[in-house]
Amino acid sequence: MVQRSRLLALVSVTALVLPLAVTGPALADPNNNSPAKLAKAVTLNGVLRHLDAFQSIADTHGDRAAGRPGYQASVNYVVSQLNAAGYSPTVQQFDFPYVEDNSRLDRLAPSPRVFARDSEFNRHGFDQPVEGAATGVIQPVDVIVPPAPVPNTSTSGCDAADFAGFVAGRIAMLQRGTCGFTVKALNAQAAGASAVILFNEGQPGRTGLVTPIGDAAGLTIPVVFATYAVAEELIVLTPGATVQVVVDFTEETRPAWNVFAESHDGNPNNVVMAGAHLDSVQDGPGINDNGSGSAALLETAIQMSKVKTNAKVRFAWWGAEEEGLLGSEHYVANLPQAEQDKIALYLNFDMVGSPNHFFGIYDGDDSSGTAPVPIPPGSAEIEDVFEKFYADRGLPSEDTDFSGRSDYGPFIAVNIPAGGLFTGAEEVKTPAQAALYGGTAGIAFDPCYHQPCDDRSNLNLTALDVNSDAIAVAVITFAFDTSTVNGVRAPGKSHGRAPQGSES
Repeated sequence: MVQRSRLLALVSVTALVLPLAVTGPALADPNNNSPAKLAKAVTLNGVLRHLDAFQSIADTHGDRAAGRPGYQASVNYVVSQLNAAGYSPTVQQFDFPYVEDNSRLDRLAPSPRVFARDSEFNRHGFDQPVEGAATGVIQPVDVIVPPAPVPNTSTSGCDAADFAGFVAGRIAMLQRGTCGFTVKALNAQAAGASAVILFNEGQPGRTGLVTPIGDAAGLTIPVVFATYAVAEELIVLTPGATVQVVVDFTEETRPAWNVFAESHDGNPNNVVMAGAHLDSVQDGPGINDNGSGSAALLETAIQMSKVKTNAKVRFAWWGAEEEGLLGSEHYVANLPQAEQDKIALYLNFDMVGSPNHFFGIYDGDDSSGTAPVPIPPGSAEIEDVFEKFYADRGLPSEDTDFSGRSDYGPFIAVNIPAGGLFTGAEEVKTPAQAALYGGTAGIAFDPCYHQPCDDRSNLNLTALDVNSDAIAVAVITFAFDTSTVNGVRAPGKSHGRAPQGSES
């Protein structure tokens, strides 16, 4: 974790990347000075204009993931739009451990099949960064399929004698159990294996993925780990299958950036923050996750650029969220306590246009009791604003958990009130939700979550339109009055409630 005592400077973006040719923003009306006026100004077409730009960036670069050219271009686009709207945007650079994994496990014959990385198999994590590729016939070595009743009893590959009769050049399939993964892999290599597929043993609790780690000095062949279900399929259903094993990855330190823009007016000691992560995963353009939140927040900022606010409003676009909330974590961890104490509240917008959506509001009063950390006082009042928005429009809404999976996490961890919107990811829609919101029960809220198909077509435009208005209404509501959250109604006037985040 980054040292809390070190505050990285916010730097000019001009040297970050080459300019991206874009159409300028629709300039804000100086009279967008009420929730109703701002919601009218933040149009679906305005939001879609930004999403078209994100899609174009992904088409050019393949994705918009942190540490890659598409993310740099996304940062450049946001900054150019903010500049054109009259802001003085800044970027905060931070370094992060970049990992790019192109490893593969494919059955070539019979019945060709590509196994899914990170859900059906993963690459090894040995201290030796061994890469390579091999194609060959699989040969199970002393495996027990179905598994033995007692866990950790398989001795597959633990002794050189296990490999008696092993055909050099084949791909060894070795079962978890008894001895270390490094022992098994090195024994297979000594027996002439061209690659190794380690797999879980098969008893309850020992079926999923594990990353083999340890000192495998002398290892030179590629090694992957598969679930028990994958191994059972290969061994039982397609014995003697020909497979391809590829271990191909990059691990290095790369820079990423957070983008910030602040209102010209407002009390600098009473800051309303609103944020969305700008990066996609490496496997796709990330138009719903999280182009949707980024675009809606950007259009809100543009249309608020001439609004005179009581609180200082700080818009944020986070980097490397998909790598573990790294951008927002870096920002909060490097923010001195005095600056943390100035933040009245944080609003988070991550996936606000899911194609099979529900209208989720972060559960500020923790009525579900599932938050991973205590929810700061004031968060319930943020939830109230969003609930009123949907109720006023005659629309249903429901609680969604503060699960720790998005950029509100670092803020609530330091006692800053938070709230926001979410329309669903890989979870499955229930029949009751389908009755409320439409869509299809029994499938994911976003069937393209973290996949290449999360493109410009992967949006529910009605949900995106409604939530863009909700974002605008919430931001401007708190920009004028944070008293329900922290007791501050106007610049310099306290109403008796201590600033949030001041407790240790």
